[in-house]
Amino acid sequence: MTIALERPMGTTDPITLVDPEVTDRLARRITTDHRGIDEATARSIVGQAAAFIAASGRQPGQSLVPSELVDYGGHAFILHTVDYAAFCDRVVGHFVHHVPTDMNEQLPGVPRATRERTLAAIRAAGYTVDTELWDTAADCTRCHNGCHDSPKRG
Repeated sequence: MTIALERPMGTTDPITLVDPEVTDRLARRITTDHRGIDEATARSIVGQAAAFIAASGRQPGQSLVPSELVDYGGHAFILHTVDYAAFCDRVVGHFVHHVPTDMNEQLPGVPRATRERTLAAIRAAGYTVDTELWDTAADCTRCHNGCHDSPKRG
């Protein structure tokens, strides 16, 4: 007899999704590009970015948006294209595209609802959420400042 146990929701530290060497590179990039962020916080940002990317890739048709701090991790990850593509293939099963949000997604009330949908998706995927890194939604209407990940395959 085989018994399949479901992974407990919200208990997996998402930093475990990222190779330790990649985590080190990304954390260094974050602390270099964003003065005032210490190494421990940068590592947490990398973990939350990994959870965000993984959850985004599993939510077809859903627009999920990172927080301002988590967006730093997402952008650092995308700059390391080989590592990013390998992560997407291994964790999500396909490449997760980086797509600027539509201006309509910045209407009053939409960012809060999108934030809640994003956090719910991360928790539903079984990853812990570091709420201290999710207080401010990224401004995702300017390509250089923020974007969301799209599960659309290209």
